[in-house]
Formats: sequence, C-alpha cells, structure tokens
Amino acid sequence: MSDSKPAVMTRFDELKPGDRLEVEHTLTIGSTQRPVRTTGKVIRTERRRHGLHCHRANDDKVFSDVILLELPDGELTTVTMDEFTVLRRG
Repeated sequence: MSDSKPAVMTRFDELKPGDRLEVEHTLTIGSTQRPVRTTGKVIRTERRRHGLHCHRANDDKVFSDVILLELPDGELTTVTMDEFTVLRRG
C-alpha cells in the first residue's frame, strides 16, 4: 500500500486509549491475500492468550497482541497483530 503521507510508525506497546491509529495488515481468505487499511480510535490493547488448532503440551502458552478500535462510524473492530502489521498514528 503506497501512501503519500510520511511513515510515522509506532509500536504496539506505545499505544494508549484515545490514540488515532491507521493499521495496515494483510487479510487472508483461503489462498487469496489482500492488503487492508483500518483507521480508528484505540479503545484498548491487550495480549490475549489462546490455543492452537492442535493439541500441545498444557504448558505451551500462545499469545497474540490485539487492538480494539472504534471505527469512524462507531463500529468496534478487533485487529490481531502479526509480524507484517504496520501501525501509524493518525
């Protein structure tokens, strides 16, 4: 996603409720991938523990960084971070 705005990227651990944020991430459906840009206001961030799709040892802990955003129309959405997610304060 090319953008004419300067790339003022931020880190997940710097986010605070009320921050305006633009998130660039990749949406994968089946074998199709497409870039997606989501813009909104940070409601909260959290590190969420979850399981995998296979049985593993009970002490295996898997976490994802999650951002709850309020979109401009008031709708709430959750974005799960991965290594390719780009965050920009807006």
